[in-house]
Amino acid sequence: MIVLGIESSCDETGVGIVDLHPDGTMEVLADAVASSMEQHSRFGGVVPEIASRAHLEAMPQVMEAALREAGIAKPDAVAATVGPGLAGALLVGASAAKAYAAAWGVPFYGVNHLGGHVAVANLEGESELPHSIALLVSGGHTQLLEVQAVGRPMREMGSTLDDAAGEAYDKVARLLGLGYPGGPVVDKLAAQGDPNAIAFPRGLFKAQDLRGEHRFDFSFSGLKTAVARYVEAAEREGRVISMEDVCASFQEAVCDVLTAKAVMACEDTGARTLLLGGGVAANSRLRGLARERCEAHGIELRVPRFKLCTDNGVMIAALAGQLIHEGARPSPLSTATDTSLEVETPLVGA
Repeated sequence: MIVLGIESSCDETGVGIVDLHPDGTMEVLADAVASSMEQHSRFGGVVPEIASRAHLEAMPQVMEAALREAGIAKPDAVAATVGPGLAGALLVGASAAKAYAAAWGVPFYGVNHLGGHVAVANLEGESELPHSIALLVSGGHTQLLEVQAVGRPMREMGSTLDDAAGEAYDKVARLLGLGYPGGPVVDKLAAQGDPNAIAFPRGLFKAQDLRGEHRFDFSFSGLKTAVARYVEAAEREGRVISMEDVCASFQEAVCDVLTAKAVMACEDTGARTLLLGGGVAANSRLRGLARERCEAHGIELRVPRFKLCTDNGVMIAALAGQLIHEGARPSPLSTATDTSLEVETPLVGA
């Protein structure tokens, strides 16, 4: 069975196609993505209206490219992200998916964006994803999720109370005059700096925080402010700062908290697998520190290849494929998008 997935929750227009085999395994046939990131760069972040228009313009070309790559005229089912995400962006992708499904006479499945990030683990691992903790880190999300299996309702253990980790990277990069997006350039400069040069704060990481209701939550706004205050003080005093040391110290503060809380979540739930997902999962220090801490605690670390960490249509097709394999019913074409769709809902409207 051929399943096509459409992703449009933020600034990537993605169409992915997988071949769902009778035993539930899947083969990726196509992965086409168009990004509007360059259009947002001068604003220092994603502008929802620009993203929506970019999806409208890119959708026909990305769809054509995916069908051509897969060598098919039409799929047997169409899926789309219906939440969470940007309202206009979600509407473009979901509407396109419903239109294609209706024109082709195939069923439509409205699925959860975050569930898609987890579903790619079954495409990359040697075995199906077991009971695990997923750390999803991007410009829009920073969440710790307990996962029983792909396609099952997930439990949110913690999330950011303010800025997402990727958003903090972008804001610090803009503060330092490094441009947008901030993640890659901060990571590159950090590799040349001393991560212990500046004692930047770790948000929600004090002893009382780890014992209380925010044990698995994150906060990066204070860290971002601390970087700004450090730079302002240096300018007032006429000191030359080391850009490399600032980036390395900032990055260490982010990755230290992310990986420590992820491992704590594994220990608390008994999960022996940690899955990294989202665009920030490409960060070299996050991957390295997660690997070190997982090895020290006997936890298996799964990190999809970079192209599957960022938003893409394959992850949506993979989630829908798993749901179809388990007998899920299609979503009606009247299914609405939901910008704040809960992680407990893998499939909407079935």
